[in-house]
Amino acid sequence: MTEPLRLTPERLYASPALSGPAQRAVKFSPDGRRVTFLKPRADDLSRFDLWQFDVATGAETMLADSALLDPADAELSEEEKALRERRRIAGVRGIADYSWGTADKILVPAGGDLFLITLKDAGPDVRRLTETDSFEYDAKVSPRGRYVSFIRNEALFVIDLASGEETQVSPDARPEAAVRYGLAEFVAQEEMDRYTGYWWSPDERYIAYTEVDESGVDIIPRFDIAADAVTVIEQRYPRAGQPNAKVALHVKDFETGRTDRIFSVGPDDYLARVNWTRESLWIQTVNRAQTEIRFNRTDGLPWRIWSPFREEQSRWVNLTNDFLALPDGSLLTTHETTGYRHIYRRNPATSDLQQITFGDWVVSELLGFDAASGMIYFTGFMDSPLERHLYAVPVGWSDAQVAARRAARLPNSACIDLNPGSNLLTKECPEVRRITPEGGSWSVALGPGAQSYVGTFSSPTQPPQTALYRIDGTRIAWISENALDDSHPYAPYLASHTVPEFGTLRAEDGQMLHYSIQLPPDFDPAKRYPVIVEVYGGPHVQRVSRDWRPLGDQFYTHQGYIVFRLDNRGTWNRGKRFEDVIHRRTGGPEVADQLKGVEWLKSQPFVDPDRIAIQGWSYGGYMALMVYAQAPAGTFAAAVSGAPVTDWALYDTFYTERYMGTPQDNAEGYHLSSVFAHLDGLTGPLLLIHGMADDNVTFDNTTRLMAALQARSQPFELMTYPGQRHGIQGEALQLHLMRTRMAFLDRHLKGTAP
Repeated sequence: MTEPLRLTPERLYASPALSGPAQRAVKFSPDGRRVTFLKPRADDLSRFDLWQFDVATGAETMLADSALLDPADAELSEEEKALRERRRIAGVRGIADYSWGTADKILVPAGGDLFLITLKDAGPDVRRLTETDSFEYDAKVSPRGRYVSFIRNEALFVIDLASGEETQVSPDARPEAAVRYGLAEFVAQEEMDRYTGYWWSPDERYIAYTEVDESGVDIIPRFDIAADAVTVIEQRYPRAGQPNAKVALHVKDFETGRTDRIFSVGPDDYLARVNWTRESLWIQTVNRAQTEIRFNRTDGLPWRIWSPFREEQSRWVNLTNDFLALPDGSLLTTHETTGYRHIYRRNPATSDLQQITFGDWVVSELLGFDAASGMIYFTGFMDSPLERHLYAVPVGWSDAQVAARRAARLPNSACIDLNPGSNLLTKECPEVRRITPEGGSWSVALGPGAQSYVGTFSSPTQPPQTALYRIDGTRIAWISENALDDSHPYAPYLASHTVPEFGTLRAEDGQMLHYSIQLPPDFDPAKRYPVIVEVYGGPHVQRVSRDWRPLGDQFYTHQGYIVFRLDNRGTWNRGKRFEDVIHRRTGGPEVADQLKGVEWLKSQPFVDPDRIAIQGWSYGGYMALMVYAQAPAGTFAAAVSGAPVTDWALYDTFYTERYMGTPQDNAEGYHLSSVFAHLDGLTGPLLLIHGMADDNVTFDNTTRLMAALQARSQPFELMTYPGQRHGIQGEALQLHLMRTRMAFLDRHLKGTAP
C-alpha cells in the first residue's frame, strides 16, 4: 500500500499555491456587469495580474498583464514600500491595487506610473497617464470619472482626463520641515487602517486633503541592514508617550479655485476618518486617551464645524469604517454601547438613535443598504464566534414612526417592547436573516444596488472558493470553484489532510475561550505526541475560526506534531468585556488563558507533557516570550519568538496607548507588561527571529533582549534577516525561516541532531 504523500517545506512555499488560486481586491464595476480581481500567476504566486469576470457570459479574461505594464519590475519608492508593509501586501509584485472610475474605466498603478484602462468591445485600451522618474501612488479616479488623483513627491496632483492637463493641488512637501500633503501618517496607516490622506466629494467639486506636520515627532534612527549595505533611515516614529504628528485638513474647491484650511488636530488628538455625504463632510477624531470618537460635521463654506454626536468608552474605543448615509439623510454606523458592536441608525438633525441589531454577538462590517427593500446588509458572528456570515436586517423605524413613538413615550429603538412598564425583558426585534450557509466563514463584496454579492467561502476542508450570488444567497456562477479534484495543486496531499477539532475552556473570570487542536494524520491515541502551541493573543486578531487553516499547521502535523491554538481574552470578535481585561496590563490575563490551555493539553493522554513548545510572531512573538517566562518551570521545552515587542515603551503611540495608557501615567503597568520584568523565567531553549529592516516592531526590541540575556550569560539562538521588514517575504526566505524553526523544534522536542 502506498504511503500518503506528506507536505515538505519546499512544496509549502513553491508555485503554484497549494490552496489554489487566491483572488485579491475583488470589486464590482459601477454598473455591476463585471467583477474584477487580482489573480496570481500559476508559475509565480507573488506576481498578480488584473482579471475580469463577465456577469452575463461567465467568461473570465485578463485585463492587464503586469509584465507588460511593468516589464522591468521597477524598484519601489520608500513611501510605497512602507505603504505596502502597512497594508500587509509587501510580498505582492506586479499589480498591487487598482480602482474603478466610470463603468468602462479602471485605473492601474504599475511600476511607479499610472495607466488608465478603457473597456471596449474590441478589447481593453491602455492609456499611460504618467511617465516620470518619481513614483506615483495612492491613485484614485474621481467619483464621476473626470479626474485621476495621485501622490507624487509627497504632494497631491490631479489629471483632467479629457484634456490630459496635470495640476498640482497641494503645496510642495517640505522635507526639511517634515511637512507632507495628502498622506496618512505612520500610525494612521499602521494602526487606524487609514491608508490615504485625501478624499473626493461625490460631485467632484471638492477634494479634502491632509497636511501632515511631523516636525515634533521623534526621529528614531533605523539601521536598514541589507546583505551588502547598511542604510541609516531617520524614521519619524512616535513611541508611546511621545509627541504625535499634527494633522490639518484642507479643502480645494475646483469650481472657484479656492483652498481653505478647515480643521486641525494633534499632537493630542487623531484624525481617524473622513467621509463625504451629499450634504456634508464628516470628520471623525479620536482623543489621545482613545476613550472618545467625536463625529464632526461641516456643510460647506464657511466650513463651520460642529460635533453632533460622539461614541465613548471607559477603557478604549475601537475604530471601524462603518459609516453609511441613507437616502433620507440618516446615517448607519456601528457602536459598542452595549458591549457588543451593533448597528445603529442616527438622524443627524436630531441625534435620535435607533439600535437595529441586538444580542451577545458582534457585527463585523456594515456592507450596504437596499433602499427599495429597506434591508441593511452586514457581516457578523451571530450564529457562532467561529464563523463570519452575511446577514440582512430591516432598517427599523422611519422618522415619522420615531416621532410617534416618542410622543407615546415608547422605546426609541428598533425593538417593540411587548410588556412596557415591566421588568420582564420581552422585546420583539427585527429579524436578522442569515444569507450564507453554515459550516465555514465568508468574506463578501456587495454589488451595486445590493442586488448581488461576490462571496468567498472556506472551511477546514475547503480552500477559499469564490462565486457570484444573488442577494438571497442563490449562486449565479462560480468565479473560482477551487474544487479539490485531481487537478488541484493540493490533491496529492489530500489523503494526509488533517482537520482541527474545536472546543472551549473557561477563563478564570468564567468567560468562554475557544481553542482548536490539530492531530497528526496517522494519529494513534495510545501514543504520546509533541505539541506546538501557536500563539498570537493580541487585540483585533482572531486565530481560532472555522475556515481554511494555515498550511504551515498541516506541515507540522505531517511531521508528527500536534498543533494547538487558543484565542485568549483580549482577542477579537468577542465583545468589549472579553477585550477589556488587558486594559493597562498586557501579558497578564492573556498569559493566564494560554496556560489554562496548556494545562488542558497536559491532561490529555495523547500529549507528551515534557515536549510542548510555544511560538508566535509580532504580538505572538511577545506572547511566546511572556508565556514562556511566566509559566511554571518545566511547562515548555522550548520557545520561538519572531519580531517581538519586548518593551511597550518602544512601540507606537496609537496602538500602545489604546491599551496601556502612557508610560508617564502607567509606569508600573509598562514595567510588568515588559519582557524585561520576567527575565528570570527565560532560562530554557529560546530562538529569537527578526527582520533587520523592521520599521514596525523595530529591531532594537530584539537587540535589547539579546543584550539583557547576554548580560545574564543566558544562552539563546538567533536568526536575523537582512533587508527584511516585519514580515519575511519571498519563497526562498520563507523556506529558510521554516527550516530554521523546524531544526530548532525537532532538536528540542524530538531530540533530532542538527
